[in-house]
Amino acid sequence: MEDTSLQKDKTRLSTIILTFNEELHLERALRSVSDFSKEIFIIDSFSTDRTLEIAHAHGAVVLQNKFVNQATQFQWALDNAPITGDWILRLDADEIIESDLAVEIAQKIPTLTPEIVGINLKRKHIFMNRWVRHGGRYPLVMLRIWRKGHGRIENRWMDEHIVISGGKAITFEGGFADHNLNDLTFFTDKHNKYATREAIEVLNQRMRLFPRDRSVTKESTSLQTAVRFFIKEHIYNHIPFTISAPLYFLWRYIFQLGFLDGRSGLIYHFLQGYWYRFLVGSKVMELERSLSHLTDKHMISKELSRLTGHTLKWTDEKSE
Repeated sequence: MEDTSLQKDKTRLSTIILTFNEELHLERALRSVSDFSKEIFIIDSFSTDRTLEIAHAHGAVVLQNKFVNQATQFQWALDNAPITGDWILRLDADEIIESDLAVEIAQKIPTLTPEIVGINLKRKHIFMNRWVRHGGRYPLVMLRIWRKGHGRIENRWMDEHIVISGGKAITFEGGFADHNLNDLTFFTDKHNKYATREAIEVLNQRMRLFPRDRSVTKESTSLQTAVRFFIKEHIYNHIPFTISAPLYFLWRYIFQLGFLDGRSGLIYHFLQGYWYRFLVGSKVMELERSLSHLTDKHMISKELSRLTGHTLKWTDEKSE
């Protein structure tokens, strides 16, 4: 078997992981990339648990920055981390590169021709320790590896994607898993916070409070991502949530065979496919009502910041 240090030198890949109190997951994530990643950067939002201790123990470079949202934090990493690799991998702390994908990355990346600037991975979701195979949840094809200088992250409050330029992407087949080990209280709390951020995105789509990133195309990311984005932006977000949320759940659970995922699958599809979507719509309605007396976009942004707890700065798109 080839020496690990030689594999890393040939692959020349740098991994970036965003963290905040990720002691439960971080060591697992670090181990999953250790055989092929030339360097690992931990961009931490001032954790108070053992996250930094674990990162240092595994030789990762730790940088800390105040968290605003995923997009701005990751772009800060791209702009400030001393990245020396030719390729960059975006990995969440609760995600795992499985052994077959690790081998595929190590073997294939050194052979890629210059026109290949992005690599899609097929993500599986593990919920309550079971693989969610149905309901349209596998595979989720995501662009997660790209050549340095050919990729950036969308400037969005929710559902941000890596977009590439100057070439095309291919897809690797190995295993890539999202496996969060926290309980349902954590899951629902996290999705409640996600719903607020997504409500901001929906309101911005409707009210044009600040410039929107419109970079997702089938050329800049995976075809699956581009199609899902188009449907969400141009169809789903224009249907009343009292109709769209239950229809989306039925589509996933019945027509995309989500019922085959068993009892844990029912919990997942109901919470993530119905409750979450209904919550986003409810928050949009609540925020719209609270803002209905305002007409000045600067004042709307200021009040929206107060209501959501997020700092939002209105910008006149004409002045950009």
